Amino acid sequence: MPAVADAPHIRWINARHPLLTLSFARTSGRQVVPLTVTIDSHDRILVISGPNAGGKSVCLKTVALIQYMLQCGMTIPVDQGTETGIFGKFFIDIGDEQSIENDLSTYSSHLINMKQMLKHADNWSLVMIDEFGTGTEPVIGGALAEAILAELNTRGAYGVITTHYTNLKHFANSREGIINGAMAFDNQLMQPLFRLEQGKPGSSFAFEIAKKIGLPNEILADAASRAGEGNVNFDRNLREIARDKRYWEKKREAVRRHEKRLEELITTYEAQLGDIKTQKKEIIGQARNKAEEMLRDTNRMIENTIRSIREAQAEKETTKEVREELDSFRERLAEEEKPHDLPVAAPPLIDTPAASIVKRIKTKKEPEPVVKKKTGKLAPGDFVKIIGTDTVGEVTEIRGRKLQIVSGSLKMNIDIAKTEPVDAGEYRKELSNSRPQPKIDWSLNTRRNQFNPEIDVRGMRTEEALRVVQEFIDTALMIQFRSLRILHGKGNGILRQMIRQYLESTGAVRSTTDEHVDRGGAGITLVELDL
Repeated sequence: MPAVADAPHIRWINARHPLLTLSFARTSGRQVVPLTVTIDSHDRILVISGPNAGGKSVCLKTVALIQYMLQCGMTIPVDQGTETGIFGKFFIDIGDEQSIENDLSTYSSHLINMKQMLKHADNWSLVMIDEFGTGTEPVIGGALAEAILAELNTRGAYGVITTHYTNLKHFANSREGIINGAMAFDNQLMQPLFRLEQGKPGSSFAFEIAKKIGLPNEILADAASRAGEGNVNFDRNLREIARDKRYWEKKREAVRRHEKRLEELITTYEAQLGDIKTQKKEIIGQARNKAEEMLRDTNRMIENTIRSIREAQAEKETTKEVREELDSFRERLAEEEKPHDLPVAAPPLIDTPAASIVKRIKTKKEPEPVVKKKTGKLAPGDFVKIIGTDTVGEVTEIRGRKLQIVSGSLKMNIDIAKTEPVDAGEYRKELSNSRPQPKIDWSLNTRRNQFNPEIDVRGMRTEEALRVVQEFIDTALMIQFRSLRILHGKGNGILRQMIRQYLESTGAVRSTTDEHVDRGGAGITLVELDL
């Protein structure tokens, strides 16, 4: 039971012709393609075009029958959310009403119906005309049909009209109150889809259907020249628009699926990142506790050693130097203990300096270790190179045996023994060698010049190969490159079959054939895009 309003209008969701539904129910494997139709005060008259046997007349009869069922008090075969209004008058011109007895031709019978419509139609009327304007000379018939359509639109009538005439398609596109519609057609498989698409006119696909039936090419070429370049181009543009629309609809659906998957991954990774941060805090806390414990043990050992030396009357100067170094070590350790959200490397910071201090105390004064390749004492502003790498940097701070250096945008602390001094010239040379390469210009002209019309997917998994082929086809469409080659090998033929199935499903491929047997045969697919 739809929602019924006072004003006449139709907003049907998935309407089904009731007789077709009953008929197909008795035949396995067949289903009625539902129609979503909108006719309201803004777009009152729907002009449907498209190929023969594409479903135009069935669409018109569906509207007529369902609306009449509703106004007879019956529930109708539509989906939830449907809205409709009530019309005061019905005018229907469907089929051939010629009569030998009454001396009526096909066109005369149509004109009599048109006369009644123009006499009685108003803004509460529903007009339904099948094959509008046919039955007489096309130019005159099209002109009369256009004039009648203009008058019905002026009177505010509602309606559904089917036609093949190009002038009516143009007229519907240029007049407020009239909207074009098309019955969808798969021009690759050359078969109707029986789906109504409002908002654009449809192509009759006359040349394609004639070619499929088997008319000679010279006849088709002659017909195209007689029809005129403008008409042929208009029909071809309609086909290309329909093809591109289906292609980008598939792309949009693929993007929607990828976005949904991406959202799921983001949610998963955010949860995992939260767990990692919690574990990181726990690990850092444990490391700091361990460091403090080791520091206490080290301080205790150092104090005991100093006490023993004092009791043994060691040299005051040696004891003073050890004390100063111990204080410096404590300050550095306290600085390292400040929270920087960095993991605490306890053994290198504590054990090594402490062991060095104890060793110096016990053996009195020993010479400082010599830094390899060091020709002088480093100071902030000097340049150094990390031994064993090409990384160079500028010294910004010296903390005992540690250097803080800056290399590009990276700041790091490193042991002085792992560096060697370099002069300013070598520093600049190494720094320039490490600079990033300039970005590649991916403009359309550059892509066209750099595009390779052949790809090799041998050895790839099927999923990876299909992704590479998809990107290859997208790029070729973008730069309008028609002829392509895909090298997939022969093998057991599975990869070739999957690639062919994908190419046929894109709606952008005109043909796929094997390469010549002398140049690879079934191991190479030649692709011709529909550009």
